[in-house]
Amino acid sequence: MRKIISTLSSALLLFVATLSFTGVAKSAEFFTIGTGGPTGVYFQTGNAICKMLHKYATSSEHGRSKAATDKAYRCTAPSTGGSNYNIGQIKEGEFQFGVAQSDWQFHAYNGSSKWEGKQFSNLRAVFSVHNEPFQIWARKKAKIKDFKGLKGKVVNIGNPGSGQRGTMEELMKAMGVDNSFFKSTTELTSSEQVKALCDGKIDAFGYSVGFPNGAMEQAATCGAKASPINLTGAEVQGLIDGADYYAKAVIPAGTYSNQKKDATTFGVKATVVTSADVSEELVYLVTKAVFENFDDFRKQHPAFGPLEKKNMIADGLSAPLHPGAIKYYKEAGLM
Repeated sequence: MRKIISTLSSALLLFVATLSFTGVAKSAEFFTIGTGGPTGVYFQTGNAICKMLHKYATSSEHGRSKAATDKAYRCTAPSTGGSNYNIGQIKEGEFQFGVAQSDWQFHAYNGSSKWEGKQFSNLRAVFSVHNEPFQIWARKKAKIKDFKGLKGKVVNIGNPGSGQRGTMEELMKAMGVDNSFFKSTTELTSSEQVKALCDGKIDAFGYSVGFPNGAMEQAATCGAKASPINLTGAEVQGLIDGADYYAKAVIPAGTYSNQKKDATTFGVKATVVTSADVSEELVYLVTKAVFENFDDFRKQHPAFGPLEKKNMIADGLSAPLHPGAIKYYKEAGLM
């Protein structure tokens, strides 16, 4: 496995997971978990996994009999362009793991949508994480109540390679519109779009993200006084009915400041994926580290609070499970 030295983000967190408990590790391997923008839940997810691996590796509860290896794994979880970028980097062997929307896991594995002609048949699932409603946030003065209200507005459709961009384009296709429907579009990253909304440079943006989210709270409380709009109707229902990876989602009133009503939309699952080429040992250790520190993992972000182990090994996973993950799930009695 090649060593990865990532300079993708100054916010990069590095955890040294030394998985030899009888002395100095004989060798070290670097591995990378692709995440998303530094203000999003994907970034928190990747770094939470690294933290759990570090905790597992250094815990006195795990002697050599349980974690026998002569390797030290160095886990990095940099900020990246998001779902499709992460999957692409895994395919190229640059990343070993990545966080990706369940719809893009499906498309990459099956060679559909943006992955037509580029099928990644070696893509493997590890587990799913939180629910991710697709949200369109609009500033109050733009008076946008639903998708039709976006006509003639300045809208951020997301950066190329991100899951939010892909899902926005799927929604636009279902609605029968293209970029000309808007006054203009931008391709800002998830970490750039809130500032642009607050500064009045855009009227709205689309984003797939778990809730609550700090950046969305910023959008709700800055000068934009933004809130999520409803995404409903026959077109959205058609998206839900046509794909197992989509489901109705509701952001309850009061989730964010000034949000007086429920926002009804559709959503996906955030999932952790890898490649069939990644070793069984590494995937097993990463999976075990998360599931055996499960209570701590769920505390790493509010979106993780509702997680249940039995659902994480089934929901939103369309690619086959990696043998390393299966090994742990069987060992733990989850399969």
